[in-house]
Amino acid sequence: MQEALLHHIWKFRLFDMNQLSTVGGESVEITHPGKHNTDSGPDFFDARIKIADTLWAGNVELHIKTSDWQKHNHQHDVAYDNVILHVVFDDDVKGGSGSGGGSGSPVNIPILELKSRISENLLKSFDTLMLNQNKIPCSGSISTVDEFTISNWLDRLLIERLEHKTKSIEAMLQQNQNNWEETFYVHLARNFGFKINAVPFELLARSLPLQHLAKHKSELFQIEALLFGQAGLLQSDFNDEYPSRLRKEYDFLKAKFSLQNMDAHLWKFMRLRPVNFPTIRIAQFAQLIYNSSHLFSKLLEIKNAKQAHDLFDVEVSDYWKTHFMFDKETTPAPKDVSGDKHLGKTSVENILINTFVPFLFYYGKQKGILKIQNRALEFLENINAEKNNITDKWTSLKVKCDNAYKSQALIQLYNFYCSEKKCLSCAVGNKILKPK
Repeated sequence: MQEALLHHIWKFRLFDMNQLSTVGGESVEITHPGKHNTDSGPDFFDARIKIADTLWAGNVELHIKTSDWQKHNHQHDVAYDNVILHVVFDDDVKGGSGSGGGSGSPVNIPILELKSRISENLLKSFDTLMLNQNKIPCSGSISTVDEFTISNWLDRLLIERLEHKTKSIEAMLQQNQNNWEETFYVHLARNFGFKINAVPFELLARSLPLQHLAKHKSELFQIEALLFGQAGLLQSDFNDEYPSRLRKEYDFLKAKFSLQNMDAHLWKFMRLRPVNFPTIRIAQFAQLIYNSSHLFSKLLEIKNAKQAHDLFDVEVSDYWKTHFMFDKETTPAPKDVSGDKHLGKTSVENILINTFVPFLFYYGKQKGILKIQNRALEFLENINAEKNNITDKWTSLKVKCDNAYKSQALIQLYNFYCSEKKCLSCAVGNKILKPK
């Protein structure tokens, strides 16, 4: 028995409630078990418990053993003065009170023992979840949970995931004095790094304010010079004319805007496919900036997934069609094959899921426009589910994962519940533990 499980059992009254009585023989009726307290102090506040002929209003404290009251020194803590019932799994004191009021009060607190009232099946089910070595503890029993329960839980988890993602948006908006365009630009840049180069891409955007790029909006070459230069990738003596011109242009712009470039060593090329090299991603990002001014404003105008795909469907300038690195020419890749330097469909959907949708959702929430929040959710319903180790695990368990709405919710479930074995906080776990 774990105390967390005992809390769960008390909260949802998952025990035999027929003819309840204290260890002293007084009848007990639970009108309300109280509000679960996850901070310091008694475990449940504002409970309503009828003991014998008196209806008490106060707090409830739970322990595995009655003697834990003394071990935890509650008898010296005024926070426990209003405890009206001490609920235990095992009354190991047997005949003694084992508990007293706070501040050493001599008033004995009634004790309710639950050991004989908890289903053996419930305890076995909990042990099975906790001892399961699989990354998804309920892997052997989730098939018994109805689809309605899973679907409703995933709806809640998706909102939870979006709210988790929008915390960084909120923090950066405050730093940027509520400048949505600048904040979106930095987050979008980070997303272009796709995990491996996310941090250097964010540093690049932070070092190069959007207003500087906006002043050269009509010149792709100058946008590329600013981005590659700030990235620290124009510090060499080049053989090709294109990077040599970029370097010269950047030197001028660097002085103009008093810029300080990054160190080139921050960028990671190892173990990446050439089409994912940061040079190619920067070239694609430059093309996106060139194609679309006021990107965040355009985001608000997008009505469907196709428009979103079209916005982010960018290629590269001519030089990069025959290069992955400066001064290293390659054969141009045929279109629609694995070497194509368009921002691929999977990459576009990654950006939509991780930047576009969270920004749209948060903007709708901040402005109180439910229609925009719902549009963000609808986008996820019309985007393919991510395919990764986590979603593969759910698919193997026959859990539906047919769009990004569900895959995002299942990733949240795996990362914040399954991996930490928080089955008692999970609707699926609760369903499995509920007595049949």
